[in-house]
Amino acid sequence: MRFDSVMAAINAIPPRQSLTYAPSFGIPALRKQWQKELFSKNASLADKRVSLPVVTCGITHGIATFADVWINAGDVIILPEMMWGNYGMIFSVRRDAHIHHYKLFTEDGHFNLPAFEQVVRQEAADHRKLTVLLNFPHNPTGYTISDAEADAIVKILKDVASSGTYVVAVTDDAYFGLFYEPECIQESIFARLCGAHPAILAIKLDGATKENYVWGLRVGFITYGGTFSVDPTDLFDALERKTAGCIRGTISNASHLSQTILLNSMLDEKNSAERQEKFDILMDRAKRVKAVCTDPKYAPAWDVYPFNSGYFMCIRLKTVDAETLRVHLLDRYGVGLIALGPDNLRIAFSCMEAADVEKLFDIIYQGIKELENSQ
Repeated sequence: MRFDSVMAAINAIPPRQSLTYAPSFGIPALRKQWQKELFSKNASLADKRVSLPVVTCGITHGIATFADVWINAGDVIILPEMMWGNYGMIFSVRRDAHIHHYKLFTEDGHFNLPAFEQVVRQEAADHRKLTVLLNFPHNPTGYTISDAEADAIVKILKDVASSGTYVVAVTDDAYFGLFYEPECIQESIFARLCGAHPAILAIKLDGATKENYVWGLRVGFITYGGTFSVDPTDLFDALERKTAGCIRGTISNASHLSQTILLNSMLDEKNSAERQEKFDILMDRAKRVKAVCTDPKYAPAWDVYPFNSGYFMCIRLKTVDAETLRVHLLDRYGVGLIALGPDNLRIAFSCMEAADVEKLFDIIYQGIKELENSQ
């Protein structure tokens, strides 16, 4: 039973592939295709075993589902001080977990391994189970770790696991693949965490939102990996069922139509060329931002946080309050940015034409000067 007015908008996709309920696990062909691409995109997964991905309604729903399945009240989750605001809503408000922070960058602009290790070891000494969430490319800064930094993170977690703490290592790979500099690790750290130690459960949260440029289709995935003392086939089956059961008990299933559209696109021979075309546009914007925002004329107004990937970059303001500047720029110039604490502004270069970059930073600089003069 269907309306012709609905089917007219769907064109060639038949009702059984669009209007019916999808399984709570997701449609099997899409799960298998996404898993196949995980292996092709992540070299360190070679010869390792991972679960079939379970489909979620976007990565935000994936994070919430992960939290519902794995996070209990009072659990500790380790995240950097600069983080996506929804983590607080999902973990602290919904699950009553405790987020413990570390400073993201060293003074010379690298991932702060000493700070990360300190908080991991400190919390591991007090807890039998530890959850570490790793998000690269990072929101809000647009930073991706290097191969050496990734290996060091894995070593720290292996050492902690070897000392008797169970580690749930979850990767939020929302912006996976958008790496603009050669020093970026060219795979998810999930691939290196898989099999790192029997006491480490690796969980990958990713999706089509940014990787396939289909933000409103809301298709994400949860994938499990690791080396365990039991048959991984049985274990992964149990984990997939538990996760799908959680989805069944909340939203029932992700959109069948969205999953079919995504699968058809992934199987299309034009997919690779389309992906490269959009990547080139974003890389051009990122490189233009990097060239402009570091102009010495702006030095009195801000410092630039390291960025080499993703959708965003951040500046640290030197003379004015970030929220005051955000409101001023919105009211006077119609420019919308995100304030992060008293000092930081997040800029989404992903939605700017490269030709508009210098104009944007000139407006920000002008707004700063106007606020300075009004003080």
